[in-house]
Amino acid sequence: MAQIVDITSAQHFSSVLSSSRVVVADFWASWCGPCKAIAPLYAQLSTQLSRPATITFVKIDTDAQKDITRTYNITAMPTFLIFKAGREIKRIRGADPKGLNEAVKELAKEAGKADEAGSSTAGGSGSGSTVGGVWTGAAAPKGYEDVTSSVDLLGLDFLNLSTETKDKRAVFESSRPSSLGAGKGKDDGKKDWIESDTDEQLMLFVPFQATIKLHSIHLTSLPPSTDDEDDDEAATRPTKLKFYTNRPHVVGFDEADDTPCTQEIDIRDSDWDAKTGTAKVELRYVKFQNISSVVVFVVAGAEGSEKTRIDRVRFWGETGEKRNPGKLEKIGDEQGE
Repeated sequence: MAQIVDITSAQHFSSVLSSSRVVVADFWASWCGPCKAIAPLYAQLSTQLSRPATITFVKIDTDAQKDITRTYNITAMPTFLIFKAGREIKRIRGADPKGLNEAVKELAKEAGKADEAGSSTAGGSGSGSTVGGVWTGAAAPKGYEDVTSSVDLLGLDFLNLSTETKDKRAVFESSRPSSLGAGKGKDDGKKDWIESDTDEQLMLFVPFQATIKLHSIHLTSLPPSTDDEDDDEAATRPTKLKFYTNRPHVVGFDEADDTPCTQEIDIRDSDWDAKTGTAKVELRYVKFQNISSVVVFVVAGAEGSEKTRIDRVRFWGETGEKRNPGKLEKIGDEQGE
């Protein structure tokens, strides 16, 4: 019988998140009636679906673990968070048995399929590096962790983004880029990447849910191959980047010309890994301490191109204190959001 893990500290929770593909977290309190009412169902799901290193169920006492509660902006009791590869993908507020049951079983089904696929593709050519089940595109920098899960996806603001982009959040996904899986640059219909629109420049405002010490960035770009070297419509990889830190909002293109950047970087052709299409962008670590947001300005792409493309962005460094403390309230039989 699988045991529900009682989280004893923020470090303990981080360890669980990094060691299990899927984590289901029950934020509860001893004074919360609805928490007690749904506890038997949660225990039953844990017994049925827990699998070592694949699906882990945890309970977090909001009174005892206030730092974690603030970190994830828990404002109602009970709240269930579901994490995949360390990133929150589902939030259920209130004692919602149907919503909890359906969400957890769906994730369990996906995890089972991933186990089957992983047994046949692990270590395959061109798959790229993985850390804790997260595709990174390149070897992790020694002594640092993947902090991409701290990106505030709701606060993203991109300028000059192609109107054909389906979801700009896709570049922060933990999965291997679809184009890499289908063959470099091949359009399989998913379009889990971003491209610029009217010219080669892109402006990405990326806020974080915590204070970050940013060491480096793994940037993946998989433009489609073309036999026509004069094809201006084909997207290419970024060749020049500028970074601005701790901005309250996105930097406009005109504003960028008059604003000193934190660092400017040129990416050479040789910097891109031939198999994964990933470049490791090394930052001046001393200049990227206590970062609450970063603006990534794609200044230019390959010569002659009018579009640039980015498939994945992974941030590496250290995570500090989280933001957004909130007031807790008790929720009865409300449906999850």
